[in-house]
Amino acid sequence: MNRRTINAVVILGILSLASILVVQMVWIRKTINMQETNIAIQDKEDSLNLEQFSEQVHVALRNVLDEISVQKADSSDHYGAVKQIRTNSFTVDINEELHPFYLETLLKREFYDQHINQDFQYGIYDCFTDSIVFGNLIKYTGDSLFASITDTLPEATYANLKWKTDGHYFTVFFPGMDGKSIDSEKAFISPWIYVSIIALLVLVFFGYSLSIIIRQKKLSEIKTDFINNMTHELKTPISTIGLSSEMLLRTDFTDDPEKIKRYAGIIYKENKRLENQVERVLNVAKLDKEHLTLSKEKLDLHELLEEAKENFEFNQLEQGGKIVLELSANSGEIIADPVHITNVVYNLLDNAVKYCDKTPEVVLRTREDKKGLIFEISDNGIGIRREDQKMIFDKFYRVPTGNLHNVKGFGLGLYYVKLIVDEHGGKLDVKSSPGKGTTFTLWLPR
Repeated sequence: MNRRTINAVVILGILSLASILVVQMVWIRKTINMQETNIAIQDKEDSLNLEQFSEQVHVALRNVLDEISVQKADSSDHYGAVKQIRTNSFTVDINEELHPFYLETLLKREFYDQHINQDFQYGIYDCFTDSIVFGNLIKYTGDSLFASITDTLPEATYANLKWKTDGHYFTVFFPGMDGKSIDSEKAFISPWIYVSIIALLVLVFFGYSLSIIIRQKKLSEIKTDFINNMTHELKTPISTIGLSSEMLLRTDFTDDPEKIKRYAGIIYKENKRLENQVERVLNVAKLDKEHLTLSKEKLDLHELLEEAKENFEFNQLEQGGKIVLELSANSGEIIADPVHITNVVYNLLDNAVKYCDKTPEVVLRTREDKKGLIFEISDNGIGIRREDQKMIFDKFYRVPTGNLHNVKGFGLGLYYVKLIVDEHGGKLDVKSSPGKGTTFTLWLPR
C-alpha cells in the first residue's frame, strides 16, 4: 500500500466520519426541537388541567358549604368563603362547628360528582376550643371510590400549612397535586451525551485502524527493502562465481597456472561469502527467545576486544583507519556465551566500519560499575537519525537509503545484538547524530 492510497483512505475516512456526525447532529437537533415542543404542549395541558381541577374543587367545596349551611339553616352570603391557598390546598370558612365524619361524607360525595379522582385529607379548626381535628388520608381506589387510610400520620402532611386563629373553617389538602410541571431537563436526557460517546468510540476505532495501516505500511517497506538487499547480496557472489567459472571453461590456462589458482580462489571466496550470507539469514531468522539456549562460561572481554582489533585491522581496514582500545575496567571477566558475545562484538565492529564515508576511526572502551561491565563502541560514521534509532533493533529493518545498495546487509545484525544482550540480562543503548558518528553502549552483568 503506497502513500497515495493511505492518504486516500484517511481522507475518505475523515469525510465519512464527518458525514455521519453531521447527520447525527441534524437528527438530534430535530429530536430536541420536537421534545421541547412536546414538553411545552405538556406544560400547557398541565396548566389547563390544574385550572380545571381548581374550578372543580371550588364547585365541590361550594356545594359542600351550601349543604352545611342548609343543614344549619344559615342563609348568609358565602361569597369568598372558599379560598385556594396553594395549588393543592383549599380553605372554607364556616359559621358553626362541624362534625368530621359528616364533613368527610360530604366531601366524598361532591368529589365523586365533580369527577375529582384525587387522594385528599382534611382538617377542621374550631376557634372556640382552639383545636384542630385532622381527618384520615382519603385515598381514591377506583371502583370503591374513596377509602380512609387509617395507618397514616395525617398531621405530617400539614407541616407547612399556616393555620389561622380566628373563626371556624376547614381545609382540604390534595397530596397528589403538587402543581409541578414537567422539567424539560429532567424529563429528557440530552442526546449529546450519547453522540459524544459514539463519536469518541468511532474516533478511537478510526485512529487505531489508521495506526495499524501505517504500521503495516512500514512493515511492507521493511520487507521490500530486505528483499532488495538480499537480492543484491546474493546476486553479486553468484555473478562473480558465474563469470569466473565461465573464464575457466573458455580459456586455456595451460601456460599460466597462476590464473587458474586466482580464478579458483575467487570462486572459493565468493562461494564462502554466499554460504555465509545464506547461513546468516537462516540462523538469525530462526532465533527465538523461547528456543535460544546459551552456554555461559567465564569470558575475558578485554582479550576478545584485543583479538577483534587485530582481526579487523588485518582484514577490514586495508585502506586505512584505526581501532583504539580504552580498556578502563579493572577486569574484563564476565559470565557469558563466548560464541554469541563474540558475534555481538564483531557485528558492532562491522557496522562501525561499513557505515563510514571516510577513514574509519573506532574506539572501544570498557568501564565498570557495582553490578556489571560496561562496553562502548564509538565511530565516526554517517550516524543515525533520531526517528530511525528506535527501529534499528527490529528484525530486517535497515535505515532507508532509497535505491542505493552501497552498504551490504540484511538488517539482521542489530536485531541479533539486541536479542543476545537481552538474553544475557544486559542493556543496550545507542546515541547518534547524523554526520557525527554513533556510540553503542552495552551493559553486561558480572
